Amino acid sequence: MGQTGAMTEAGTPRVAVYLDFDNIVISRYDQVNGRNSFQRDKGKGVEDFPERLKRATVDVGAIIDFASSFGTLVLTRAYADWSAEVNAGYRDQLVGRAVDLVQLFPAAAYGKNGADIRLAVDAVEDMFRLPDLTHVVIVGGDSDYIALAQRCKRLGRYVVGIGVAGSSSRALASACDEFVTYDALPGIPVFEPPGDGPADSAPKKRTRRGKAASAEQEPSDPQAAATGLLTRALRIGLEKDDVEWLHNSEVKAQMRRMDPSFSEKSLGFKSFSDFLRSRSDLVELDESSTTRMVRLRDKA
Repeated sequence: MGQTGAMTEAGTPRVAVYLDFDNIVISRYDQVNGRNSFQRDKGKGVEDFPERLKRATVDVGAIIDFASSFGTLVLTRAYADWSAEVNAGYRDQLVGRAVDLVQLFPAAAYGKNGADIRLAVDAVEDMFRLPDLTHVVIVGGDSDYIALAQRCKRLGRYVVGIGVAGSSSRALASACDEFVTYDALPGIPVFEPPGDGPADSAPKKRTRRGKAASAEQEPSDPQAAATGLLTRALRIGLEKDDVEWLHNSEVKAQMRRMDPSFSEKSLGFKSFSDFLRSRSDLVELDESSTTRMVRLRDKA
């Protein structure tokens, strides 16, 4: 019986989580309160800064719960200046979830890149120290983590990125096996930026761009981009396998391989099937059995 238990343990995915805490907190603040507002508000000592900070509170539990869906959490580390008031309020919550708090020097804490080198060094060291790690979750959308994501993949790990919409590098999303925005995590309410003035136009534009958006060249309509992605995935699958129908799961997997940031939930759909039904002019669904199938409609 002990041997069976050991075999089960060995087959269980093992996950390491690394949170660039300053990055995620500042990015969320800027998303909720306006582009670059954190540096401006903190530096000027804005009177309602505490209230604006509270409005942009990050749900750490939602991030850790999502990471745990990939397997057993072997280690979870958060990097920040924990003496700073903006981070101090999270300490009890993090410690309660068995997160190791890594202290950074205050001088580097608010440059949004103070954690990059320390986090990357620790992650690579952990992969060699713990060869049974199967998944690496990087929480922070900074493009400086592209090299780390690539190295993790080369070392055989499944890499998951989590960032805030509007502050995440699309190149980082492409470097991961899977990329999810904080907004799209289960339990996070949909963020609707205020629309009562010109000052609000920037964050609203970033939110519409969806999950991994920062490049100016990105399409302004995420729905259209998703439709194009679906079309390409179907054509690739149908031509590659020389079949007429594809399993829904195969199509979604191909879409995620081409764009790890794709998520039907971030587009407003409860399931991938709902997403496909919304494209009924483009695709045809066969839901006559539990195995859902899809194909491109014959335009002719």
